Amino acid sequence: MSVNDKARIPGGETFDAAVVGAGVMGATTALFLARGGMRCALIDAGGVCREASGVNAGTLTLHMTRAALIPYAMRGWDMWKNAPDWLGGDPGVCTTDGLSLAFTAQEAALLEERVEARRAQGAPIEIVTASRAREIEPGLTDDARLVAHCPMDGYVTANLTGHTYRRALVEAGVRLYENAPVTGIEAGDGGFRLAMAGVAPRARRLVLAGGVWLEDMLAWLGLRIPIKALVNQLIVTERVQPVMRSVLGIASGLLSLKQFANGTVLVGGGWQGKGDRARHTTEIVPDNLIGNLRLARYVVPALAETRIVRAWLGFEAETSDALPLVGPLRGIAEAYAIGCVHSGYTSGPYFGRLLAQRILGQEPEMPLFDADRLLATP
Repeated sequence: MSVNDKARIPGGETFDAAVVGAGVMGATTALFLARGGMRCALIDAGGVCREASGVNAGTLTLHMTRAALIPYAMRGWDMWKNAPDWLGGDPGVCTTDGLSLAFTAQEAALLEERVEARRAQGAPIEIVTASRAREIEPGLTDDARLVAHCPMDGYVTANLTGHTYRRALVEAGVRLYENAPVTGIEAGDGGFRLAMAGVAPRARRLVLAGGVWLEDMLAWLGLRIPIKALVNQLIVTERVQPVMRSVLGIASGLLSLKQFANGTVLVGGGWQGKGDRARHTTEIVPDNLIGNLRLARYVVPALAETRIVRAWLGFEAETSDALPLVGPLRGIAEAYAIGCVHSGYTSGPYFGRLLAQRILGQEPEMPLFDADRLLATP
């Protein structure tokens, strides 16, 4: 249902703001809006942080963050590090060193280029010797040609994030609509009406935070912004003795590797599965799973005999220029969008706080990313 649709949606409760999409970015926006004095609803087809934010690797990294987003990611990393101060709890945050490796001449050139670009944006990343890299990570292979080190790395335990956010949201007075898919939005009469089974809440302000489903949500408002859906494949191993203490990656982006306190190892990276976002279905690509595991075992040889416990897939959204969509929507008063942030777990909370500042009438600490640049022509 678009903004021009004349069908009337029965009115329900009225809120100062409704946020559609309860991932990290949507939940953070709702949390800070509520703390800013707004009566806020947070709506999701599933539960709080249960879609992409619940199946993500949860890596907090500057190595794989686009250079333009480094200042945001550094502030996001700091928010995660101090989660109890603003989130009221610890969603399993571990801050540690991060290493990015290069094994070929091409990867080494790419790594040096990326280190230079990120350092120019303030990232504390530096090239280190192989011996220094093994001091940081004794279990590392001897074959790395070049290594970059960053002391600002780590991870969040993704399956704990939703529980922590939910508790904070309830305490802040946010009205949660979970397992409540929105099927349409009507704009007009000084606000928005949301079509949902059994209820139709109204809101004076609207925030769309639907990740890979943002494209469809924006279409409800008559806006066409293409959103690419990546289908990231993740693997978790059985519990093993400690084999690593840092977060490891490869310059090409084809590996993300970390070990949790319980001994399990999470293997991810750029290996893609198959997925249909319209049907919410995903499918593992066996060859990519095998390739990802071989790479992990090459980087940390002690993983050679480790067995897989489970593999799964999660969606990640990307715009045409691979930069975020965070800010107001053209021609629709008090409508906003947030999403498509590369390495979004790292900077997600900070972007949510920035957007909340804008909606509350404050000057955001840093610039937002306007949607106008992404609008497709008919």
